[in-house]
Order: sequence, then C-alpha cells, then structure tokens
Amino acid sequence: MVKETAKKMRWRKEENIDDGVMLHPSDSIQWKSFDKSHPTFSTDLRNIRLGLASDGFQPNGNMSSNYSIWTVVLATYNLPS
Repeated sequence: MVKETAKKMRWRKEENIDDGVMLHPSDSIQWKSFDKSHPTFSTDLRNIRLGLASDGFQPNGNMSSNYSIWTVVLATYNLPS
C-alpha cells in the first residue's frame, strides 16, 4: 500500500498530460505560477501540496459564546482525481 500511495503522489510530475484541459488542480494557471515562483519546492517530488479550508472563522466577529467549534478540512492535491 505504501508503494502504491508513493506512486500516486508522484503522478503530477510523471504521468500528468498537459493537453490544455483542466482536469486536476495541477492543470491550473495558479499551480504553474507557483511552480515558477518556487522552483526548489516544485522540482522535489516528495513535497506535498495541501489545501486547508475552515468554516466558522471569525477573526473580527463577536464571540458571545463560551466555546467555538470550527470545521477544518485538509485536502491533499498531489493525488490524481
């Protein structure tokens, strides 16, 4: 299982076909711009790209309750879709 996961994590560099159609976040302009801006990060296949999303984040809001519950989602973008 570890070898299969490692192969899938390298997919974006080894097997991704750039045909001009956006099928994965690695096909986006932002992804390619990040690769150009940070070449040392993008050339190392062991680096993992993550997306973080949260719900209920209120940096300047009124926190009238004694507790807070925030949903946090972490996604791995290296895996093929």
